[in-house]
Amino acid sequence: MDKQVIIAIGREFCSEGSDVGQKLAERLGIQYYDRNLLDEFADQNDLNAEELQKYDEKPKFKFFSRTVRGYSNNPMENIAEIQGALLKSKAIDEDSFVIVGRCAEETLKDFDCLISVFITSDPEVRIKHVMEKFKVSEKEAVKMMNRHDKYRKSYHDHFASKKWGEASTYDICINASKLGVEATVDALVAYVERRLSL
Repeated sequence: MDKQVIIAIGREFCSEGSDVGQKLAERLGIQYYDRNLLDEFADQNDLNAEELQKYDEKPKFKFFSRTVRGYSNNPMENIAEIQGALLKSKAIDEDSFVIVGRCAEETLKDFDCLISVFITSDPEVRIKHVMEKFKVSEKEAVKMMNRHDKYRKSYHDHFASKKWGEASTYDICINASKLGVEATVDALVAYVERRLSL
């Protein structure tokens, strides 16, 4: 792309936000990041990526956390800071990319090239996706969906100044179950191209 663009995607659990993000990055010819951001950090620092991912996008342990002289003993907080620093570094280098989750719309809010998106989906569609993906009952799927959304909200709202999932936090919110993944990507490509033309 001629102009730098960063698209930060927030999403509900099993709303197909990651699929939309991947296809959007492919269509625009730019990088895609989600938990692979930690793989990159692990490679650069000779660390175990699987160990780091245990703490990725998880809510902070409130009762067992201490911060002394600006350093936290909380692994969730440290992983969030590592990812935030990596994203800022890429943005400063004028990279264009799609990033799913990681409070990116907050971390990168000072960059004019940022477009923030929230992907939602009808609950019954999400429940069906959870049941198919994780081979669980409808009852267990509802529990998983609620638990993961609670974790994402808690994580996001701890690190961000605006609320997870609220329309005022994002440039555009879209229900992927109304159009399907491909048409949702079409709509977002059109939005991004229009924004870049301004």
